[in-house]
Amino acid sequence: MNANAWPPDWKRVLVVVAHPDDESFALGALLNRFVTDGAQVAVLCLTRGEASTLGAGPGDLAAVRADELEAAGQVLGMATTTALAHPDGALAATDPADLAADVDREVERTRPDGILVFDPVCGVTGHPDHAAASLAAIDAADRHGLPVLGWALPRTVADALNAEYGAAFAGHPVEALLEVTVDRRRQRLAIACHASQAVPGSVLWRRLELLGDREYLRAP
Repeated sequence: MNANAWPPDWKRVLVVVAHPDDESFALGALLNRFVTDGAQVAVLCLTRGEASTLGAGPGDLAAVRADELEAAGQVLGMATTTALAHPDGALAATDPADLAADVDREVERTRPDGILVFDPVCGVTGHPDHAAASLAAIDAADRHGLPVLGWALPRTVADALNAEYGAAFAGHPVEALLEVTVDRRRQRLAIACHASQAVPGSVLWRRLELLGDREYLRAP
């Protein structure tokens, strides 16, 4: 991708993710960059994250995580955050047409100039939900004639995380990616809103350490 392609000429951005916290843990610095560059950003989350083994306890974890998403969205300056109720952990088994129809409705509501997703190659993380959410968004984008950017990792970062944590991150040669300089201060505040999920010492923090003040995108 051309290094001069940032910022894209998007005044309205639709972000499609699978779980509450994806918008902060993964995309938070990029969303902050879009906002500071003058874009209006809407987040569509396809599940409420009820299958997480973190933060499980008394109370309704789906409701807790939906509230965390809303709070994080406010910190990041999102115009709207919407949490749907598709089954967490089962997006890959959900009818893709149903998921794409949800994205269609959000496209019609928000009228974005472009859509931001996790790169669909293993959903970056290897989680099937991430890949399913991205593919549904790309399907809808194709019908509406919208460009898509996918959040991606350099192969060196993915390889380091996989070696250290036994993870399944997918990476790309850095020369194939668009490098974006970011400020992580607001992202870290948004992550703190997801108290049920922000476990100290997790792969999340190591990834931020490895990436420093850079994030990466590619056109899926």
